[in-house]
Amino acid sequence: MDAQHSSTDLNKKAETELLRSVSSLKSMICGFADQIEEDRQLPDELLAALHRTSLFRMLLPQPFGGLEVTPGTFFSVIENIAIFDASTAWCLCQANGCSMAAAFLPSSVATEIWKDDNCAVLAWGPGKGQAKTVDGGFLLSGRWSFISGGRHAKWLGGFADIVDESGQLRRDGDNNPLQRTFLFPATKATRHETWNVIGLLGTGSDDFSVENILVPETHILSRDDPATRLYSEPLYMFPAISLYATGFAATALGVARGVFEAFISNVSDKVPRAQTHKLRDNNVIQADIGRCKARLAAARTFLQQEVYDIWDSVFYSRQLSVEQRMRIRLSSTYAIHEAKTVVDMLYEHAGATAIFATSPFERRFRDIHTIAQQVQGRQSHFQTVGAFLLGNEPDLRLV
Repeated sequence: MDAQHSSTDLNKKAETELLRSVSSLKSMICGFADQIEEDRQLPDELLAALHRTSLFRMLLPQPFGGLEVTPGTFFSVIENIAIFDASTAWCLCQANGCSMAAAFLPSSVATEIWKDDNCAVLAWGPGKGQAKTVDGGFLLSGRWSFISGGRHAKWLGGFADIVDESGQLRRDGDNNPLQRTFLFPATKATRHETWNVIGLLGTGSDDFSVENILVPETHILSRDDPATRLYSEPLYMFPAISLYATGFAATALGVARGVFEAFISNVSDKVPRAQTHKLRDNNVIQADIGRCKARLAAARTFLQQEVYDIWDSVFYSRQLSVEQRMRIRLSSTYAIHEAKTVVDMLYEHAGATAIFATSPFERRFRDIHTIAQQVQGRQSHFQTVGAFLLGNEPDLRLV
């Protein structure tokens, strides 16, 4: 048996086992859904179950206690979690993407953060920081936002400019500002409750700040820089942004699938006020149900097939091309917007039933619109890909 077939068999087994774990968590996740929203965080009992089933470790390198699953398996697991609750899926996607940093850290540091702590979670987000060079490392100050899962994270990451002892900006060999991501225990940061939003409430994506904390030189990394990669298995040829794109698109598709299934099972027998026929007998709704099914299937197949094909190529070549990164960007953005279209269509057809907080539509409606507003759902990504296809210089900042 060649390496690819052996790997494929192992991956299928891992996916089957993980999906079995997801299925076993359905009642717990659904049962906690209201509390997740109200508390703006995942409850301890659910967190313990997610750690016990290694769902926070899907993209973590195996030497540090991770599963190192394929992007296709990651997609399937996140999508199925999102059918139950989008915030839970989002937190898992975010933490898994952050865990890929282990491939760029000294083994001793990755061991300290993940292998020595089975419940470790690293979280980060955009923001501004400054790190001053001192004896023993760097004095880091800054504030970062959209830290999804930050309330249960044990480690945080802050992206910052590096300055010398006199405060002057340090530069690399190409005269660009020297910038790195600095990792530090979450207990050293101050959390600012800023997550007053309409959807994905349970992610608790607050701001965090630090002021002049010492970060050792060993605890910094140049994210996704091939020159600094220390663990070079095929999964880590993908930049984290590609796995975020895949996982957050899977979240959107899971939300839409949840709405679709709820409409079929809970609303199709409804007789609207001043009408005499059930919704399922309405010709317009019948046609739209068919369109929704087609939209979801097409978007899901497009993204999933791209992920599978690209993985097969990268497994052999140990390289991920710009063209392949663009394919992930296009299929993931397309999936997010097709999922939103399906949710909007079915929400409208559900009528006043959909507006109640107790309905299976209301939270999902808010969640899908929050997902689509996030950086992964930007409509400008279509332009980025189109420009590349027309021969322009590729813009890889979010690809």
